[in-house]
Order: sequence, then structure tokens, then C-alpha cells
Amino acid sequence: MAGVSMKDIKLRIRSMESTKHITKAMEMVAASKLRRAEENVRRSRPYFDLIYKTAAEIAARDSEFSSPYLIDRAIKKSLYIVIGGDRGLAGGYNHNVFMMAEDQLRSKPSAVLPIGKRALENMRAHGFELMTDAYPVAAEVGISDCFTMSKLVCDGFLAGEFDEVYIVYTHYASMLTQTPSMRRILPLTPVENVDDDSSDTLYEPDGNTVFNRIIPEYIGGIIYGAICDSEASEQAARRNAMDSATKNAEEMIEDLSLKYNRARQGAITQEITEIVAGAGE
Repeated sequence: MAGVSMKDIKLRIRSMESTKHITKAMEMVAASKLRRAEENVRRSRPYFDLIYKTAAEIAARDSEFSSPYLIDRAIKKSLYIVIGGDRGLAGGYNHNVFMMAEDQLRSKPSAVLPIGKRALENMRAHGFELMTDAYPVAAEVGISDCFTMSKLVCDGFLAGEFDEVYIVYTHYASMLTQTPSMRRILPLTPVENVDDDSSDTLYEPDGNTVFNRIIPEYIGGIIYGAICDSEASEQAARRNAMDSATKNAEEMIEDLSLKYNRARQGAITQEITEIVAGAGE
């Protein structure tokens, strides 16, 4: 019996070592992808911050300024852009953002624009109305896709298909902190306190036209920035999950090794006892 027990323990140790190699490799891959994702987050922000500043300055300077993108109206239907991952093994990354989105989608008439395989699968499985299913792979969504998406969203908003637009994603704060976040992107909230540095700037043909032209670009920038944030969050969550899995595997290997050594020592002791007893006879 002792021999069988030792064999079983040894098989489990080998299984845990194999698991450890896999999780360690996945952790290293996630860490490599995270560095690139962090760089994308850093590089995506300045340009779109400038677009937002320009739009805010136009809206704040003109007392008679008016745009359909700024008008609050009765909410009959909402649109939620939900960004998820393409794969699992990332801890609670997908679950947390989907829970936030589902709470809102169930509370009022809504449609959803899912980005990423897991987001599409989840929203479809729960029977939510899909605005489009054209973005099933988040990793393949580029800046041009975001502008196309933005035009689709802005056209729907202006046509009255929905009265408000939210984006639900995971904000990347640090390697250890990724927070599910929800942000209203339409209608825009006017900015009251704006620097007056651009008071001499002239916009052609006029401020209203420029404002309405750059808003779809600004919305596209928000979507792209949220995708970059989500990608960095996913890789950080996967790295942390794989690091925890590797440590758990190491602990189990240590525990199984201790049990194996005890079983081996017990078998040796039993054999010695049997030899001594046989010699005594």
C-alpha cells in the first residue's frame, strides 16, 4: 500500500510541476504584453486630451453656442459600449466589468455595443439587444475601427436611436489595481472653467461646425483610450492570476513532497522492521 501511495503522490507532483511550468510561461507572456499595453495607454492620451481641450474652449467661449451633442433630453433608450477580453485566465477581469454593465442594462431600455470575444458572448447569452457584433476580437480593434465605431454611435445619437451613451471598461491604475469603470460620453457635459489662452483663436467656418466635426473624433479617442486601458488591465490581471497560480502550485509541490518523503520514510521503516523481525525468527 505504501508503494502505491508513493506512486500516486509522485504522479501528482509531476502534474503540479507541469502546471507550474505552464502558469509561469503564461505569466511571462502577460508581463511582456503588459509593457506594450502600458506604452499604448501612455501614448494615446495627449492627442485626445488636446481635442477635448479644443472642444471645451469652443463651447465655453460662445454664450450662444449650441450643439446636439450637449443637449440633455428625456432618456428613452441608452447605449452601453462594453469592453471585455478575448480570453479567460485573468482572474475577475471580465466578470467584474460585465457585472457592472449588466446591472445598468437590466435597469432600463438599452442596447449594447460589445468589444471583445468574452463581451460579445456574455451579452448575447443574456439576451441583450446588440447594436452591432462587428468587433468580436478586442486585440484586433485599431484606431481606425474606433473612429468607425464613433461615427456609428454619433449618427445613432443624432438620429434619436438612443438618448445617452456610456462606455464600460476596466481602468488601469497600476500593476496591482484595475478598476471597473463606467463613463457617460454622450451627451457631453459642458466644461465651465477653461483656460483663456485661446481667446484669439479663430475657427473656420465657425465654432459650431468645428465643434460638431471634432466630437466624433473625440468619442473615437475615448473608445480607443478605454480599449488601451482595458488591454493593460487584462494583461495585468492575467499576470497576477498566473503569478498566484504559480505560487499555489509551488506550495502544493512542497506539501506533496513532504508527504512523499514521509511515505517513503514509513516504507523504509516498515521494511527494516520486517527484516529485523525475520532475522529474529
